Amino acid sequence: MRVFVTGATGYVGFAVATALRRAGHDVYGLTRAVAKTPQLARQEIRPVIGDIGDPKSYADTAEACSVLVHAAFESSASGVTKDKTAVDALIEAGRRGSQPKTLIYTSGVWVHGDTGGKLVDETEPLHPIKLVAWRPPHEQLVLQAKVVRGLVIRPGCVYGGRGGLTGEGFAAAAAGKPPTVVGTGHNRWTMVHIDDLADAYVRAAESGLSGEVFDVTDRSRATVLELATAAARAAGFQGELRPVPLGEARRTMGDYADALALDQHVDARKAVRLLGWQPRHGGFVDEADVFYASWNAWRE
Repeated sequence: MRVFVTGATGYVGFAVATALRRAGHDVYGLTRAVAKTPQLARQEIRPVIGDIGDPKSYADTAEACSVLVHAAFESSASGVTKDKTAVDALIEAGRRGSQPKTLIYTSGVWVHGDTGGKLVDETEPLHPIKLVAWRPPHEQLVLQAKVVRGLVIRPGCVYGGRGGLTGEGFAAAAAGKPPTVVGTGHNRWTMVHIDDLADAYVRAAESGLSGEVFDVTDRSRATVLELATAAARAAGFQGELRPVPLGEARRTMGDYADALALDQHVDARKAVRLLGWQPRHGGFVDEADVFYASWNAWRE
């Protein structure tokens, strides 16, 4: 298949585009930076220079593809507006060129809100935290679009390779600072390795399904304090980790603090059942040293 991926040099987008190419597909990757095009070319991904907020920069490419993967998001003041622009443009591309098109939208498990000890899945009513309250309406635009086969993937907290929340922990520890733990640290994030996540996108792209949402998470259940401690020790930080009360964290981090304080338990069995997907990585804590070495190598 011919596939177009937005955010193809981003953390998730690059892994997805690479996995799709390894699966034998002809992949076009959108990037804003000309300097990053060699990164795509090395992985046999065809670079497309453009911006998600400027559909004219990628409309022709999108129209020529049968699978559209929206993996980009810009964390600026205009990021949400640009995301909506991109969703509208990709749906519009479904009316032209290669048809029928599959459009895969990247959301995230934070739309579930705090689940505590309750196991939730795609059928559960959403309670998004303020930071991502805009995502469910964008999900629905994709799922309800008649001109594309719309799919939504909600990754857990992604780890492995060059980024993710655990990468933030590595960065702090490598700089001699404790990784940030908001709240008590006894909350649990629902996680997924970047390669397992990319595999789910490949399976979704090849599935022919439409109108489906997939939570994509592994089965690990470490607490955030355990995750932060593993990241700190892997990066050589031996100091004490002191959780920051949520109220105090909000004053310096804003709505992002609520995301870090989430306690979630999310079921990915729908992806197992409909896509044949299985997470191959058991979790972050036991191999934190391996993940740190990979993260550190990406910085070089």
